[in-house]
Amino acid sequence: MPRQIVYFVHISDTHIGPHRGYTRHDHEPYSCAERVVEIINSLPTRPDFVVHTGDVVYHPDPDAYRLAAQVFGKLQVPIYYVVGNHDRARDIHHFLPMGPKEELIADRETLCYAFTVKGYRFLVLDGRGDDEIDPHGFLGEAQLDVVRREATPEGPPLTVFTHYPALPLNSIWMDAHMLTIDGHKLHEALLPARDRLRGVFYGHVHQPMQTQRDGILYVSGPSVFAQFLAWPDDIDVQFDTLAPPGYGFVHLIPSQTIIHQHTFPRPGGTFAERDESVPGVSVRIRDGR
Repeated sequence: MPRQIVYFVHISDTHIGPHRGYTRHDHEPYSCAERVVEIINSLPTRPDFVVHTGDVVYHPDPDAYRLAAQVFGKLQVPIYYVVGNHDRARDIHHFLPMGPKEELIADRETLCYAFTVKGYRFLVLDGRGDDEIDPHGFLGEAQLDVVRREATPEGPPLTVFTHYPALPLNSIWMDAHMLTIDGHKLHEALLPARDRLRGVFYGHVHQPMQTQRDGILYVSGPSVFAQFLAWPDDIDVQFDTLAPPGYGFVHLIPSQTIIHQHTFPRPGGTFAERDESVPGVSVRIRDGR
């Protein structure tokens, strides 16, 4: 059992476009990504790594990936990527350097790998399915077999990264469009490791959410770009026009997992937007072994 502490920053859904001035929903994704890199590099506690849980770009355009490589290349710690529904595994393989890792599926069309930091094991899954099911995710039996091999009762603390939520979120729109189709199989495959599983971290839903089932903690991160609304009765996607960009700072310590969710003022926003974007923190704690 490792006795050290691992810190990592969880970012997601940057949706970078093919040029710096590209806008979506009146926001500039590039400037938000640039700002979060500046924040991470200046944090009072240095993280061991950054994980980006998908949708690095809005369209799988080489120019967008080159911009992403440029901005995230300024990080002073290693970064790891997950494939989002707006990404392609082959593009991440080609354009985006990562820290040391072990490929678990030898296929450039899939991004499934593991890495180890200070004795903690991290597993990255690729839920990008065929275009016909987008924006749903799908893992398939090959990756579920990887999970079954990794998620044994004995072993080092294990953390899983994916893009899509595995379990229902009690939101009509989210549950109709955003889930991993075989997410119930992922949950079942993880159950043997629940005593050493430190969390399943994902993106896609553009807001921080926490779900706990059968002793397994699922945590989404806010978007670095823009947040969705997901009230239980929402039947259409809506953006939260007042919600600022954000990121998570995660502590993995021998006895528990602690997650701080931070926000930051949107670069170039109006005075009203800046006033609404006072940095805040929420904390989620899970006992661990």
